[in-house]
Amino acid sequence: MRATAVVIERPEHLMLKELELTAAAAGDVVVEIAWSGISTGTERLLWSGRMPSFPGMGYPLVPGYESVGEVVEAGPGSGFAPGERVFVPGARCYADARGLFGGAASRVVVSGERVRRVEGELAEEATLLALAATARHAIKDGLPELVVGHGVLGRLVARLTVAAGGAPVVWETDRSRRAGALGYDVRHPDDDDRRDYARICDVSGDPGLLDTLIARLAHGGEVVLAGFYAEPITFAFPPAFMKEARLRVAAEWRDDDLAHVQALLAGGGLDLAGLITHRLPAVEAERAYRTAFTAPDCLKMVLDWRPRR
Repeated sequence: MRATAVVIERPEHLMLKELELTAAAAGDVVVEIAWSGISTGTERLLWSGRMPSFPGMGYPLVPGYESVGEVVEAGPGSGFAPGERVFVPGARCYADARGLFGGAASRVVVSGERVRRVEGELAEEATLLALAATARHAIKDGLPELVVGHGVLGRLVARLTVAAGGAPVVWETDRSRRAGALGYDVRHPDDDDRRDYARICDVSGDPGLLDTLIARLAHGGEVVLAGFYAEPITFAFPPAFMKEARLRVAAEWRDDDLAHVQALLAGGGLDLAGLITHRLPAVEAERAYRTAFTAPDCLKMVLDWRPRR
């Protein structure tokens, strides 16, 4: 069994390539992918070669952890049946490339324990489930009063905070990204003089921002680092000491985060509208990735893997 996959051969060198897939086991499903999202955080680091080394890192690799498709084969121990629509948070099923994260392909073989059913009428919007669950993971221990960054993750953090009864302020330095707020205020940091935020959620990925954020905390306040930071994070100790600042790192989502987000979507408590701004057929993958990483107006790019009519 083979599939067409996005392969990053080396930094800034991406192509579509036919790859052999590993055989499906009794607990696996084979999924024909319809859509896959492009992450402007972790995937940009993989593409640029700036991703810090960690287990599984190396080239060539297949990126992608935001895929949605239909089960076409289901092993007896998988818990799924052909015809079900599922969300795929990545796969490691390639004989000739690393699966990091492995979801950007026309077909994947993946354990039934990893995929999640997509309920209701969600189609390409289901590619956003991983980011929505990641946003929920960042705020489930306390709602932020300030969110830093108004990309897709920042918007989801803000929308989920509003859904939970909060009223966050969002900082965004790029004028073109300040539109699209749903129930919260977006402003440039220079237009905000508040210095008593109890909790700040930073999704910017900027390793040099921590001193600025600590200066805006209330005494005993917390900064949640919810972005991905390619460089070491440093901060001046005396201001943090004086404020008894707390730092927390929010990592990837867990099953309860995804279940919470899916329940909100089913009940109308979360809106994913306006987050997918760009779409291209998978045959234009190289153009799609460059656009996702360089176009200021691109919030989320989705590759369409469906056969072209």
